[in-house]
Amino acid sequence: MIRELRHSLVWYYCGLGKPPSRDTVDRFLTDLEPVVDDVFERLIEQAAARGLLDSTYSIDSTHIEAIQHNDAASWNYDPTTEEYYYGFGCTLVSTGPKIPIAAEFTQAKQADQETAMRVMRDALAVETPIWMLGDSAYDILDWHDHLLAAGVVPIAPYNPRNTDDPLDIEYRVEDRIEEHSEDVQLKQSILEETYNHRTGVERTNDAVKDCGLGHVRARGRVHARTEVFVALCLRLVVAITNYERGNDPGCEKL
Repeated sequence: MIRELRHSLVWYYCGLGKPPSRDTVDRFLTDLEPVVDDVFERLIEQAAARGLLDSTYSIDSTHIEAIQHNDAASWNYDPTTEEYYYGFGCTLVSTGPKIPIAAEFTQAKQADQETAMRVMRDALAVETPIWMLGDSAYDILDWHDHLLAAGVVPIAPYNPRNTDDPLDIEYRVEDRIEEHSEDVQLKQSILEETYNHRTGVERTNDAVKDCGLGHVRARGRVHARTEVFVALCLRLVVAITNYERGNDPGCEKL
């Protein structure tokens, strides 16, 4: 950002009298963080008001690469690519045409249980879906029980590595429903068919990365988080604008 603002046309058209110093830009990014959070929430409300959300939410975590000069970042292992990367992570809930509706910036790609629960609650505060999909990392009892209590069916593959006495099930929700309800039954074929829609969050991750999520160039944790949420806001702006123009809101370009 500082490098670009040193071009005379750039800082002139930004309404600046002279190129800003690094300290000025740093203060701007710090002050921008709570503003971006508020903008993100307001854009989600606008997307919901336009009917862009559907009855299936998906949650996933993705890696965020950082510049080597960002001392707040760290080396993390990404099991998806089986590679190490230097950076952070982001846990994201999406729905509809690649619409992010809840997110949290994390130190590593894999979020802890507290973060998973917080992001899930943020998503439910927008609207209550029918389904919430997650991979085996979300084979968490509290996560399942909170969703079931809210009237949402959680679908996450059962992880037998979590116990010495594995159950004969494919999805954790099968056991939770059998334990807590005698009237509710779910066919495994329905669970499998619905779980296939989880790829939607992966497409959302890719769409947000096209908006700048994939590689943050700001220094420091707060500035990197600000850059990540600017990318999330931009994805929502693109989706809403395409909808208003009568185009496919899932399109990644205007």
